[in-house]
Amino acid sequence: MNEFWQMFWWMIEFFLIVAYLIILFNILSDLFRDHETGGFVKAIWIFFLLFVPFLTAFLYVVIRGKGMAERSVAAHAQAKSQADTYIREVAGTGPAAEIATAKNLLDSGAITVEEFEALKARALA
Repeated sequence: MNEFWQMFWWMIEFFLIVAYLIILFNILSDLFRDHETGGFVKAIWIFFLLFVPFLTAFLYVVIRGKGMAERSVAAHAQAKSQADTYIREVAGTGPAAEIATAKNLLDSGAITVEEFEALKARALA
């Protein structure tokens, strides 16, 4: 029975260490993502993260948590936008290709001029 509790506490400690490391790396990435904070202030945060890690991590999340979330959302939105742009370029379905396809449909009589203009406006938007 003693071995069970030792293993149980080992798993809890391992979980807490991994959770702390995830928080630490999120804090560090947020520090370097924030362009409004000066280098000296970043150095102070890193210094305290090294020498008073748990308290500093807690204070960072409490003090800068809202901005941390906003920067994270902005970074994810930018990454999604870049990925979408890359996929469109690689797939060859850019605005010019969509307009060319719509023009072929117009020339074949499959769509009307109004539908062509709507497709063209959507491709250029």
